[in-house]
Amino acid sequence: MQHDGKAFTCYLTGAMTATGGTTPRLTISERWARAAAVFLDPRVLIILLLGFSSGLPLALSGSTLLLWMKDVGVNLGTIGLFALVGVPYTIKFLWAPIVDAFQVPVLGRLLGHRRGWLVFSQIMLMVAIVFLGFQDPLSAPWLVALAAVIVATASATQDIVIDAFRVEYLPTENQAAGMAYFVAAYRIGMLVSTAGAVALVAYLEHIGVDASLVWGYGYTAMAALIVIGMVAALLAKEPRAKEREAEAAAAGERGANPLARFFRAAYAAFADFFSKRDALLILLFVILYKLTDTFAGVMTGPFVLDIGFDKASYAAIVKGVGLIASLLGGVAGGLLARAMPLSRALLVAGVLQALANFTFSWLAWLGVNHMGLAVAISTENFTSAVGTVVFIAYLSALCTSPAHTATQFALLTALASVGRTTLASLTGFVAAATGWVVFFALCAAAAIPGLAILWLLTRRGAFTAIEQKERLQQAS
Repeated sequence: MQHDGKAFTCYLTGAMTATGGTTPRLTISERWARAAAVFLDPRVLIILLLGFSSGLPLALSGSTLLLWMKDVGVNLGTIGLFALVGVPYTIKFLWAPIVDAFQVPVLGRLLGHRRGWLVFSQIMLMVAIVFLGFQDPLSAPWLVALAAVIVATASATQDIVIDAFRVEYLPTENQAAGMAYFVAAYRIGMLVSTAGAVALVAYLEHIGVDASLVWGYGYTAMAALIVIGMVAALLAKEPRAKEREAEAAAAGERGANPLARFFRAAYAAFADFFSKRDALLILLFVILYKLTDTFAGVMTGPFVLDIGFDKASYAAIVKGVGLIASLLGGVAGGLLARAMPLSRALLVAGVLQALANFTFSWLAWLGVNHMGLAVAISTENFTSAVGTVVFIAYLSALCTSPAHTATQFALLTALASVGRTTLASLTGFVAAATGWVVFFALCAAAAIPGLAILWLLTRRGAFTAIEQKERLQQAS
């Protein structure tokens, strides 16, 4: 099979030839100015609000719930088992075809396919959060577990819809900026539902509210904040409605049999993706690209404690300096992906992620030094956020069929999590065998396979269509 020489040249120079001619070549300052301006696009601001709504519920069935259970005296064994309520987030691709194939009654007709699902999932999420908040972890732990699973399922469904909506709502060249805002707002939402919820409960206890009600009121307040995402859904316009209906009708996905519609939608989504050139190579790249970041991230906490830092210092630096670095990294990732071709942005972000690991090798050699810890944590969080934003922009660009966006994006994100959920399980053994200095150097080396596949995909022209589309949209 012949390689596309122009695609490889673009990888090095940033030039891209469009069909039927060339697009205007911008100076570096013009490209960065346009990259910054996109952050004020009203469509990108809508994604900001949805990011907050997406990040808010995660901790309510996770860390905040476990803290609540510990606060009221539930034993540690039971608390540990509650980690299983997060399973819906890892298997959400199994019901993503429902979101693609079916329209929500009434809401779908009034708001459109995607926005109908958005508002429906947000209503279900609000009801589930309030229901969870007024359960008793001591007397009815299994009812709490059921309520937490319902919250996690509703939250995962909202994530499926938001991902599909974002991919279809934003033009290709705005995806990275939208993801930068999304990541920042997502983290703020998580901060509100952890530290904010706990602070509210503590305040209610301080003013004398019945201890049996404070957590219920805290959870109700968190449920009310989901309205922010609902407002975003109502303010936005339904994306690509005519295209989605045309594709679905052509594929026979609006037939009468619901079960057949589900399986037809699932099959069509996978068939559409695997019809892409080098589909298997793309999937391998999706699995490998973030390994360097994932391997280090899994062992960061144990490493910091093992070399002599106390938990308070680690928590203060991670929640303070680390959070700021993550937010700045998200914005930088958006600017990076907007200012240069996506293939080169992936290369730059991948190299930065790899190099960040050496700050931990340096810290392992240095020992207990709070300034050194701040440098290492902020560098890792910054580069990780840059890589995440650029990578998600790429995953979004791969979902080209509006009839199958939810299913395809859920599949890609599930594959991207393989490193975190499976491959990273061996990192503890590697660290114990090699020591921390060598371990983090090995984490840096884990970037090499993903970057090699990136080079191969670029050489084979896998980014040609994506980058042509970006340039044409930027020039219009």
